[in-house]
Amino acid sequence: MNDKTKRPRLTRRQALTAMTVTGVAAIPFGAQAQPAAMRKLLAGANVCVLAPQQIAGPFYFDPKLERVDITEKRAGVPLGLLLQVVAADDCTPLKAARVDVWHADALGYYSGYPGQSDAHNISTEGGHFLRGTQFSDEAGLAKFTTIYPGWYRGRTAHIHLKVFLDDKTVLTAQLYFPDALSEYLYKNVAPYNTRARERDTVNATDHVVQTSDSKHLSFCSIKEEPDRYLASLIVGVDRHATVGASRGPGGPPPDGMGPPRAASGGARQLVPGIVKAK
Repeated sequence: MNDKTKRPRLTRRQALTAMTVTGVAAIPFGAQAQPAAMRKLLAGANVCVLAPQQIAGPFYFDPKLERVDITEKRAGVPLGLLLQVVAADDCTPLKAARVDVWHADALGYYSGYPGQSDAHNISTEGGHFLRGTQFSDEAGLAKFTTIYPGWYRGRTAHIHLKVFLDDKTVLTAQLYFPDALSEYLYKNVAPYNTRARERDTVNATDHVVQTSDSKHLSFCSIKEEPDRYLASLIVGVDRHATVGASRGPGGPPPDGMGPPRAASGGARQLVPGIVKAK
């Protein structure tokens, strides 16, 4: 019996029980919030106050698809993503904020780029699975239907997020997940567990987590539902912040290791086109 088979496996219930919850009380969020605004916040969600121009990469592009369901029949564990966009100064929900998300599939592939897979020999050019846009509603909520993200070399499980408040303001973040749940899914559920390689990075060893979110403020709250997991996060944004333009989509170095290239450059207008998905 090898080491892999000797390793004890968590049940899904044990994985959920083992999760730690981010301490929301420690976050300097909404200090001037009114009680009425606080009552509108998403119950049970963690709170993340975004700063402009966090690490943007890798592999962002705008597929011009406004849609809730971004799976495109990609295999994986169903995941609902519920994000509430609010003003960081007073907790007021922000209506009509554009929210873009994108992430890797169960095998670690991003859509739209060459060099995917552990061997970097798969091209997904022309695809746009696991990408999409929603606009926040009256309560600041943006909802997505997707799958639990897979890992790729040098990174822990995560989902990328951009929030556009107008044509010149964009805030960027990465959303993270409890290692206990990721470990359970990657070891026990297909197609996550069909990969020949063992994942090499967890939250505690991920360079992006350690440099940009060492306090784990952008870790989603996870709830188990009958047919999916539900990940939620309150995203507090600075309405007065502006961000410079990126010179490119951002991405990892050729070997897949090390931090993605950060956005750089001067200010520009960002007026992405949107086409509603049929």
